[in-house]
Amino acid sequence: MFSFLLCGLGNKGFEYSYTRHNIGYLVIDRYSEKFNIPLTKKRYGCKTGAQDNVLLAKPDTYMNLSGTPVSSLIRNMNIPLENFILIHDDLDMDFGRIKIKWNGGHGGHKGVGSVIGALQSNLFHRVKIGIGRNPSMTPEDYVLSRFQKEDAETLRESLDSVAEALHVFIYEGKEKAMSMYNRQ
Repeated sequence: MFSFLLCGLGNKGFEYSYTRHNIGYLVIDRYSEKFNIPLTKKRYGCKTGAQDNVLLAKPDTYMNLSGTPVSSLIRNMNIPLENFILIHDDLDMDFGRIKIKWNGGHGGHKGVGSVIGALQSNLFHRVKIGIGRNPSMTPEDYVLSRFQKEDAETLRESLDSVAEALHVFIYEGKEKAMSMYNRQ
C-alpha cells in the first residue's frame, strides 16, 4: 500500500511536451530521475512509478480530463486524500516560484477543476509552480507555448527545487516543506 501519491498534471502527446502547461509532468519526470523511480506501469489511466510508500503518476490524458484517472487511481489504491499532492502550473505566480498549499479552488485551471470535480473534494495538497504570463499572448496560447532556451536554467532550478520539496514533504513533514520552499 502506498502512503503518498505525487501526481503531475499535463497533456499527453509529443506536441505538448515541454510546454508550460506540462510543468506537472516535468516535475514527476524530474522526481523519477532524481530518486530512481521509473514510470513503467500503467494504472487506472495514469503512467505510474512506485518505490517504498510513494506512488508517482501522470494522468495519460488531456489536462481537462485529468480528474477521472486521478480519482480512479486514488480510490483503487486507497490513497488518503491528505497524502495526495497535485502538481501543476500557475499563471499568476512568477516563473520558477513554488507554493505548497492545502485545499482551495481551481483558480481557473481546468485540470485542477477536473480533479476537484471527480474527487468531489478540494481537500488535498497542491504544489503550484509559477509560469508567469506573457502580456502579448492569450493565457490559452501562453500555457501551451514551449519553454524557450532562455528559460532553461530557471526551469531546471525550479524542477530540482520542487523535487526536493516533495521529498522533504514525504520524509520530513509538510510543515517543514512549506516553511522551506514557500518563501523562496
